[in-house]
Amino acid sequence: MKNKTIPIIVIAVVALVILFAATFIVDETQQVVITEFGKPVGEAITEPGLYFKMPFIQDVNYFDKRFLAWDGDRAQVSTEEKQLIFVDTYARWQITDPLQFFKRLTNERGAQSRIDDILDGETKDFIAKNKIRELVRSTNRTPLQSTLADGELKDTLTPISVGRALIQDEILTSSNSQAGDLGIEILDFRFKRINYVNEVKKQVFERMKSERYRIADKFRSEGQGEASRIAGEKQRELLTIQSGAFRTAEEIKGKADAEAAAIYASAYNKSPQARELYGFLKSMETFQETFDSETSIILSTDSDLFKYLKRMK
Repeated sequence: MKNKTIPIIVIAVVALVILFAATFIVDETQQVVITEFGKPVGEAITEPGLYFKMPFIQDVNYFDKRFLAWDGDRAQVSTEEKQLIFVDTYARWQITDPLQFFKRLTNERGAQSRIDDILDGETKDFIAKNKIRELVRSTNRTPLQSTLADGELKDTLTPISVGRALIQDEILTSSNSQAGDLGIEILDFRFKRINYVNEVKKQVFERMKSERYRIADKFRSEGQGEASRIAGEKQRELLTIQSGAFRTAEEIKGKADAEAAAIYASAYNKSPQARELYGFLKSMETFQETFDSETSIILSTDSDLFKYLKRMK
């Protein structure tokens, strides 16, 4: 009984091995090309499911059905103006015909190498045909302007005729025309980064700095002129205010002197004693305003001042 069981188990194991070798599963993210001794057999399998093949004779080659990434190396390129720039690009691509893809490129590594050649070449060609402003701008948007005090306008952007977006589309179209027989489609292409080489970058920065210094000097000189104008107006207004204040003060003093004179005259005419007092006060006022402790004077005996001083003595 045991001798009969062993062959059955062996047959079952062999059958399972053959079954596993003859079946394969394709999921939704994959597509398959069957090869026999290295050569493709039949059509490519693009639908998910369970499939069969000749065990030990045929091989299953899986390819990704999803969008794949391509990231280009940073390259030094010359523009139409002969300016050297660094360009970094990236793209997305997809295997659209697995059978043709296998025949022409074999695998994704071969595809990446071929896409490198196509996209790098097209990028250099299109950049060499365009100016730097066409590569960094997509539209003729409203220019950024620096308005100076005298109305002069600076930093006006030169209009573009092609633009970055259109150049990217043209590179994409031209690249797909070259990749049409490779079983792939380049879905999208973009400039990731564009920059001047270090030597040119320094020159650009120096020009930018000198231009900004020039604008700053112009603003500074205009500010100094405006400050001088304001200071002149302030001085003129100050003199006007002082003149008006002096005139008003003199008018007030005149009125006060007139009122004082009227009061003195009224008091003077009232009585001889009042006249005597008025004369004395005016003489003392004159004495106080005219002389100090170091002044020597000679008075006539007939002067009123001498009479008052003699009385004080």
